[in-house]
Amino acid sequence: MTALRAYVAGPLFDDGERWWIEAVERVVAEEGLVTFLPHRDNPPKDRFNVRQIFDNDRRGVDECDVVVASLNGIITDDGTAWELGYAFAKGKFLIGLHTDWRRRFEHEVVNLMLECSLDRLVHNLDDLRTALREFAAR
Repeated sequence: MTALRAYVAGPLFDDGERWWIEAVERVVAEEGLVTFLPHRDNPPKDRFNVRQIFDNDRRGVDECDVVVASLNGIITDDGTAWELGYAFAKGKFLIGLHTDWRRRFEHEVVNLMLECSLDRLVHNLDDLRTALREFAAR
């Protein structure tokens, strides 16, 4: 049986964001999924390889079974939002992870277009493990 593949999405603009997304990736990998992590699985970005990184990331979404996306912050990272929208259009299973207590709207955790696209929205790493196990058992 082929291992399930996960694309792990989220902002990567500072050490804290990279630390968090790497912690998320470890949880996903511990659940037995093969992971694609954009900042690990691409060359360091420079002005000459932006298109290569875009193509690699898009291929990562194309080849995955599930996208796990960190949605923390008042506004979801625009690259993460694009990855989720693209994955939704491709029919991928989408898990959003939101551990941030801040909310933009009273009845929405994140933007309604993102929230309604998700198959699961979880709020901690233990719930992420449960969601991944349920996804794998489908």
